[in-house]
Amino acid sequence: MARLVPLFSGSKGNCYYIGTAAEGVLIDAGRNCKQIELAMEANGLSMSSVAAVLVTHEHIDHCAALKVLTKKHRLPVYASAGTLRELERHDRLAPTAVTRVIERSVTLGNLCAERVNTLHDAAESCCYRVTAPDGKTAMVATDLGVVTEEIREALTGCQAIVLESNHDVEMLRTGPYPYPLKKRILSDHGHLSNDVCAAELTRLVRTGTLRLVLGHLSEMNNTPHIALRTSVAELERAGMKYKNDYTLDVASAAPSVKSVIF
Repeated sequence: MARLVPLFSGSKGNCYYIGTAAEGVLIDAGRNCKQIELAMEANGLSMSSVAAVLVTHEHIDHCAALKVLTKKHRLPVYASAGTLRELERHDRLAPTAVTRVIERSVTLGNLCAERVNTLHDAAESCCYRVTAPDGKTAMVATDLGVVTEEIREALTGCQAIVLESNHDVEMLRTGPYPYPLKKRILSDHGHLSNDVCAAELTRLVRTGTLRLVLGHLSEMNNTPHIALRTSVAELERAGMKYKNDYTLDVASAAPSVKSVIF
């Protein structure tokens, strides 16, 4: 049985495990190596089950542990060509690291990972949809400026997803960030707001995706309570009852022992 495990999520670092107890992949490695190892252990998972690290983009909250983690555990790194170039340029990869460009999809043991392009202020960012041995799928989709048709098509039909619910628009607009940063976050190459996320979740529940996780919450411009309340309210307006018609969790910046079975 496959699980989607949000080990860490948010401004301080991002790392997710998708797979079974026997085999899986890490999506991003944005905390330090020891923290990721301990979070895996807390969830009953072994680093020996990790087939590869799939990197979404080169920002530090998605690759901080990459150099140490991949060297210690001899894990290959998969990413877009643009992301790999930036990782090398910023010395985020160990000299001995095995890297692979993922163009469309890659088979890793009994898992299949598909790359889905995203709009974000990075070299060549993407997200990943992972198919488990039983054919069921899960997807982590964060750091999105907008939900493009390509992303929407990939999300549709997944059994479990993490979708970005980065900020409350009013908190961001009235908060302490400088104007250029606010403008960047609100742009088509920034991050998804709670409102946009909630609208997308409504569509997904209608099409059968019932295991939902809110991810990459801003520490400054959001709270778990506000993000959850926004999505639940939108889903209720569409006639969908929380914990009855769907499950909805909030991925945490702290080490998490929550996992979604799909």
